[in-house]
Amino acid sequence: MPLQQKEMMPADTAAPADILIEAAEELSRSVQSLAFADPVAYVYNPLDYAWASHEAYLRACAASPSRIVFLGMNPGPYGMAQTGVPFGEIPHVRDWIGIHEPVQKPRPEHPARPVEGFDCARSEVSGRRLWGLFKERFVRPKEFFAEHFVANYCPLVFMEESGRNRTPDKLPAEECEALYQVCDEHLRALVQGLQAEWVVGVGGFAQGRAKIALKDLPVRIGRILHPSPASPAANRGWAEQATRQMVEQRLWEN
Repeated sequence: MPLQQKEMMPADTAAPADILIEAAEELSRSVQSLAFADPVAYVYNPLDYAWASHEAYLRACAASPSRIVFLGMNPGPYGMAQTGVPFGEIPHVRDWIGIHEPVQKPRPEHPARPVEGFDCARSEVSGRRLWGLFKERFVRPKEFFAEHFVANYCPLVFMEESGRNRTPDKLPAEECEALYQVCDEHLRALVQGLQAEWVVGVGGFAQGRAKIALKDLPVRIGRILHPSPASPAANRGWAEQATRQMVEQRLWEN
């Protein structure tokens, strides 16, 4: 189902990376103006303190249109929260994608959840599984990014006073409404800028938000199993299951 260029391309036909950078800057400004009440005690915005890495990712990996966008929920504490790259497990971001930019500190910072950037010794399991599959299948990043891109729906990390992670879907309804509005707008800008034909939700939340945000755009919505180690199913051969799902949706060849 190819996209109609006249519907998806901005009038100035700017390069995808430039469109995505402008959209990310707007998203960062918009979420910074939002307020979140208890039990959320800390909110990290990697589009702010890790902007150098995120911008480098957009410039390097969104240089041309992408047929397929993989969409996650929000940053993991040891992934994008550290690197500024979606599902940003450090060795894959640094050694495979080739991004290693300085990362600043969020303000305020939870004492038990420090941002150490590329010096962080913890591994983001979801990111290791996701980028590991892409590396195994495509070998070189330019082969993957020729048709694919990876993004998150929400750019923020939410933490309770204890340091416990709180996902966007667990926020109060009124907070969700304001957050989802700006995230929906950003997702539409991203899909239009990349001229994407498919958005593949990495998990059910991302798929559901994509269906709502993109309902008026000529883009198809798919889904793969989320690679989180909290999912028993994902711990039973996630890469094989995700590959099979992509093949079943006719997005990859067997």
